[in-house]
Amino acid sequence: MGKKRKQSEAPTSEAPKEEENPRPKRTLLGWKTPSQKKEEEEADATAKKTVFRNREKILVICSRRIVFRYRHLMMDIVALLPHCKKDNKVESKANKGTALNELVELRNCTGCLFFECRKKKDLYLWMAKCPNGPSVKFLVNAVHTMEELKLTGNHLKGSRPILTFSSDFDTQPHLQLLKEMMIQIFDTPKDHRKAKPFFDHVFVFSIVDNHIWFRNYQIDVPHHGTEKIERGGLDKMTLVEVGPRFCLNPIKIFSGSFSGQTLYENPFYVSPNQIRAAEKRKKAGKYEKKVKAKQRRKIHEFSNKLEPDEFAHMWAD
Repeated sequence: MGKKRKQSEAPTSEAPKEEENPRPKRTLLGWKTPSQKKEEEEADATAKKTVFRNREKILVICSRRIVFRYRHLMMDIVALLPHCKKDNKVESKANKGTALNELVELRNCTGCLFFECRKKKDLYLWMAKCPNGPSVKFLVNAVHTMEELKLTGNHLKGSRPILTFSSDFDTQPHLQLLKEMMIQIFDTPKDHRKAKPFFDHVFVFSIVDNHIWFRNYQIDVPHHGTEKIERGGLDKMTLVEVGPRFCLNPIKIFSGSFSGQTLYENPFYVSPNQIRAAEKRKKAGKYEKKVKAKQRRKIHEFSNKLEPDEFAHMWAD
């Protein structure tokens, strides 16, 4: 057997010395020295720390035993808000506020839209900022979903909307609060991962007869093929309605999330139960009038009897 060779010790390699004047690196924006690159990285890091990023996320949820029409309205709103999240149905009870606040916290959201259906007839919308409030309760009227309307408007799904409010929102304090809440809930955050960086539709909030009316319009600008739009051609812009449509009647504004002190109460609000009771009373009044008329007729006939006719039995034989 041959003798094993002694392993020669590896020569110690000295660390490469840094160049006193390093060569600049070529980038897409030109030649840059390491010092310039380091300065730019530090500037980007400071900018990221100072820039505010909107992290609004909305939880959209409904109550059990909701009617299909109101469920379709909820799904239309979910399609319009790329920054929202859906969850399972919640039982509409007295302590629903605590359950909803827990769900919002678990889903890492900052706001909530809760569609509450009662008696399979009335739809109430809770709009809340969680967990500290405020929150608003609306009665939803004049509901028209996108399937019912079948309008010609169409816009990109996930694009950011332009929010427009009528000048009446600046007249009273409670309307200013509603305006701010709607801006925070319906406005899609910039650079959201599901949002597209385009503005091709408009959300319109207007006040008529103490009600808030919602409309969604597509921004339509006529152009041919891939031609760019001229700067002066924006006056040819038109709005085409897309849908859905609904009307919000504010009932109460609370200081907390789904509870708390009442900040505002609508004096013009009439419950739908009271409206239905008044209609029943009106129908019952018609029946009472008929019964009383029959009684008056019988009394009149009894007090004014006809005299016997001489010729009544003339042809009896």
